[in-house]
Amino acid sequence: MMNLKATKFTNFINERNINVFQMQEIDGDMHPVVYRSAMEVGGQNLPTMLVIDDSIYVMLQVRVGAGLVKESNKAAVMEHMNSLNENYKVFKYYANENGDIVIESCIPTTDEEFMPELVHAVIDVVLKHLNEEYPKLMKTVWSN
Repeated sequence: MMNLKATKFTNFINERNINVFQMQEIDGDMHPVVYRSAMEVGGQNLPTMLVIDDSIYVMLQVRVGAGLVKESNKAAVMEHMNSLNENYKVFKYYANENGDIVIESCIPTTDEEFMPELVHAVIDVVLKHLNEEYPKLMKTVWSN
């Protein structure tokens, strides 16, 4: 059975004809529902995943680039991402063990207080940010 927050989000996107997500219910104790999509930024389709489960968190993750952080550019890229992290509260950048650059936003909410509009607003903020900052970040990635 789909968790309450996911039901609310699914109803929200259906009512607004937002058809950019592929929804997948996952078998698990927290009843996770994964919404997959992509953000078109700088001519690239960045894989985007929204996870809504029974925890107090809704997690949004955007894979900005795969395998981009290497030994040769790690210091410059991490410095660039850290400066971005200082200025943005709703999401944070990190590089995983594969050198992928990821943006993640964790939105705390309860079943009763869950607002799909807020989740949608966070997605919009991340997309607007990426449209502005992606070229600068890629310049840092490729110039080192």
